[in-house]
Amino acid sequence: MANAATGADVSQKTRSEKAFRPHLRFDLMTAICAIVLVIFIMVAIFANVLAPHGFAQIDLHARKAPPILFGGSFKHILGTDELGRDILSRIFYGLRTSLLIALGASAISLALGTVLGLLAAFGRGFADMVIRVAVDFQASMPFLIIALAVLAFFGDNLWLFMALLGLYGWERYARLVRTMAGLELERGYVAALRRNGAGTGRIAFLHVLPNILSVVLVNLTIVLPEILLQESALSFLGLGIQPPLVSLGSMVGAGRDYVMTEWWIAILPGIVIFILSLSISLIGDYLRDVLDPTLH
Repeated sequence: MANAATGADVSQKTRSEKAFRPHLRFDLMTAICAIVLVIFIMVAIFANVLAPHGFAQIDLHARKAPPILFGGSFKHILGTDELGRDILSRIFYGLRTSLLIALGASAISLALGTVLGLLAAFGRGFADMVIRVAVDFQASMPFLIIALAVLAFFGDNLWLFMALLGLYGWERYARLVRTMAGLELERGYVAALRRNGAGTGRIAFLHVLPNILSVVLVNLTIVLPEILLQESALSFLGLGIQPPLVSLGSMVGAGRDYVMTEWWIAILPGIVIFILSLSISLIGDYLRDVLDPTLH
C-alpha cells in the first residue's frame, strides 16, 4: 500500500511539473512567420547588395512601369514609381529604415519602462505614486496626436523621430515590470539577499530582472509591430522619414495619389508592412504561450 501511495504521489508530482513546464510545441504558422522575419532582416541588412538599383536612382524613361506580371520588364520586377525609381530596391532600403527605427524605438521604450517599473516596485511611496501618475497620463493621451505636434514644432530628424517613437508603449513595460517585480519582492531569496548585504540596485538588476525578463520580452513582440505601424502612419502623413531617405510608410504615402492607376507604388510596400507586422505578432503570441508563467 505504501509503494502504491508513493507511486501515486510521484505520478501526481510528474503531472504537476508538466502542467507548469513551458509547452514547447511545433507550430507551422509560427515557423513560417519566423522564416519570413529572418528573410526580412537579412534583406534589410544586405539591402545595398541585394537591391538591383539605387533607392533614389531615377529613370524617367521607365516612369510608372508596371510589375513584370502585369506587363513590365525584368529590369524593374516590381515596377517603378512616378519618377522611375525601382520599387523593389526602394522596398529593400525602406525595410531597412523601418526596421532600424522600430527596433531602436522599441529598445528605448523597453529600457525606459523597465527602469521606471523597477524604481516603482522598489521605491514605493512617493516614487511609485509619481510613476503611476505618469503611466496613467501616457495611457490616456493619444500618442499620434502628441507625435504630430512634436514633429510639427521641432521639425523632421531621424534621431528625434526614433526617440519620439521610443516614448510609445513604455507605460506597458512600467506597469508590467512593477507588478512582476512586486511579486518577486515577496519571495524569500530577496530577503536573504538583503540580509547578506546586497544593495537595491544589485537585487533589482542582477536577480529580480532576470526572473521577469521572459515576460518583458514577450511584451516587446507586442509593442514592436505597433511602433512599426506608428512609424508608417507618421511617414504616410509626411511627418516621418523625409526624402532622400525612404521607409515603407513614406512609400505608401508617396503612392497614395496613384493608387487607382499605378496601384503597385503604394500597395506593394503596404503588403510588406502587413506581412512584417503579422509575422512579429504571431511569433509574439507563440512566445507568450511558451514563456509566460501565468498561462501554465
